[in-house]
Amino acid sequence: MKPLPGRLVLLGHPVSHSLSPAFQNAALRRAGLPLTYEALDVPPDALDTVLEELVSVQAAGNVTIPHKERVAERCARLTPLAERVGAVNTFWTEDGALVGDNTDVAGFQEALAQLCPDFDRERPIAVLGAGGAAAAVLAALEEDGFAEVRVYGRTWARASALSTRFAGVRPVVTEAEAVHGAAIVVNATPVGLDGRSLPLDVALLESESAVLDLIVAPNETPLVHAARNRGLRASDGLTMLLAQGALAFERWLGFAPDREAMSQAVVR
Repeated sequence: MKPLPGRLVLLGHPVSHSLSPAFQNAALRRAGLPLTYEALDVPPDALDTVLEELVSVQAAGNVTIPHKERVAERCARLTPLAERVGAVNTFWTEDGALVGDNTDVAGFQEALAQLCPDFDRERPIAVLGAGGAAAAVLAALEEDGFAEVRVYGRTWARASALSTRFAGVRPVVTEAEAVHGAAIVVNATPVGLDGRSLPLDVALLESESAVLDLIVAPNETPLVHAARNRGLRASDGLTMLLAQGALAFERWLGFAPDREAMSQAVVR
């Protein structure tokens, strides 16, 4: 086991909706560790100050929207995967310096395999979003050898810049172009966190499409609900959240957590 971090935190804005404290604290209790994982709501203009304070106490933790890319820039060292993604969701402190990793990639791969164990890598995949979460998805799809990935973002320049970093990825101008003929549609935007909004019109989806929404909601996200009403396979981001959280726990502490304890802590 590694030396215990001075603090364990989740950095985001907002973070009040996050399930991470519930399952990480369950894992810490099961392991008998005298640590508490806490969510910190950090506005963007306060991030640098908060990171300095955390490094000073040898902290570790997770990063969520909207800080993943900014934290990557602030790290003294990145794992090769975090460098590839350009975003950090997991960090710790070594020798007074911030180290960043990305466990979202493997977490997404677990979620995709659970939703679509029979997926065809030759069929298109649509990714909505062009931020840190989308970058992790594209890195995962690149590793898994998908032949055609389309990226749609609200800002063309951002989607285009992200697409050039990964093989087999191209930006598209409209949602309709992104999802046309797509076997899988991934929502990597925050649209839906409010419990009402949809990132796209599900009427655009093919009848055999599957939908993976990276947002986690107490029951179903609006997108998952709408997709299932059309008879489509759909899942929210809970499987990914738990998987990336378990991998992050292992990075911080040097051993794997009890995944069953984590899962039971967020049973819906």
